[in-house]
Amino acid sequence: MTPTITYIDELVVRCRQGDQRAQMEIYNKYYKAMYNTALRIVKDPAEAEDVMQEAFIKAFSKINSFQGKSTFGAWLKKITVNLSIISFNKQSKFQNVSYEDQFKYETEEAQGVDIKEEETNSKVKRILKAMKGIKESYQIALNLHLIEGYDYEEICEILEISSANCRTLISRAKESLRNKLLEYEV
Repeated sequence: MTPTITYIDELVVRCRQGDQRAQMEIYNKYYKAMYNTALRIVKDPAEAEDVMQEAFIKAFSKINSFQGKSTFGAWLKKITVNLSIISFNKQSKFQNVSYEDQFKYETEEAQGVDIKEEETNSKVKRILKAMKGIKESYQIALNLHLIEGYDYEEICEILEISSANCRTLISRAKESLRNKLLEYEV
């Protein structure tokens, strides 16, 4: 049985042929998600924009190395995460980002917000605020695991650490976040 060819697969084929319209369609489909991914790691809107752009440039220039073992979106996200971590490590000081900037693209299209959504947003803001109060290495690990959805094996590869170190790092990060959330509740 042959695998189903998706619209994205067709766009990738066209990108390999140098079709700029296909590149633009892929960009339009993924740029918001890649911006938000980068922003959660680098914590600076301008830097996140630069990282996102660099990720697309790298993806399009290396499109022939995309083997289809994962979805194109997952491949692009991995490029974005790797570039974000490199950028984050180069930053000399931590900068605060307002919640409005952090969810810039995610909330643009939101119209009405009901009470349940407001309550959820309040919890999310509390968690994000607490995350800013923990060690940077913990923030990165939790972003990759809880927000980006990477499994332990992928995080080991991205951060270049052993499986045992990865599990310990995430466990300690979760515990640190729990403690920080308890501080905010007092």
